[in-house]
Amino acid sequence: MLELIQAGGWVMLPILLCSITAITIVLERCWTLRREQVMPSALLLRLRSAEAWPRSASALSEIGASSPLGFVLASGLARMHLAQEEFQQQMRAARDQAIHELERYLTGLGVIAAICPLLGILGTVIGLIDVFDQLFVVGQAETQMLAGGISTALVTSAAGLMVAIPALIAHRVLLRWVDEMILDIDAETSAFFERIRQQGTAS
Repeated sequence: MLELIQAGGWVMLPILLCSITAITIVLERCWTLRREQVMPSALLLRLRSAEAWPRSASALSEIGASSPLGFVLASGLARMHLAQEEFQQQMRAARDQAIHELERYLTGLGVIAAICPLLGILGTVIGLIDVFDQLFVVGQAETQMLAGGISTALVTSAAGLMVAIPALIAHRVLLRWVDEMILDIDAETSAFFERIRQQGTAS
């Protein structure tokens, strides 16, 4: 592995840095986007029960800080006094903020997936330029030297693709994961507030 890094030249350094960053982001997001972390089972059970919810600022702040589901829920509870249309606007704003938090660092992961192949191509082009410069100095196209130089130059392209492909797959999977979580949050909170409003109308 060390020999490959050395063979690829200085371009291998940003590719290696991108690979470490991508692994860090994927591990962090996998931990953060656990279902129990996003939608705690205790909060879901309470949400589906007929239990009364506190409306004090401190209680809502505690609920909102507990999880993304808690944040959307607390935002809605604090605005139950608003008209239906304004309430829905505020809920959409809370939902967008929750999405922003859930998708944190995923843009960076997408950028890594996009630039690593370009870095690989850059390394290959630089390597090929160096090979042909050496051949020009030697004054003759030695097949063995040309083949060996091209083989070394292609190391960066292979390395870039080896980082980009898993990063792209992880990016897509994590985005899909976030979409599913948001849909579940929408379903749970919409059903809860609809039930609350019906109870208020009935009383």
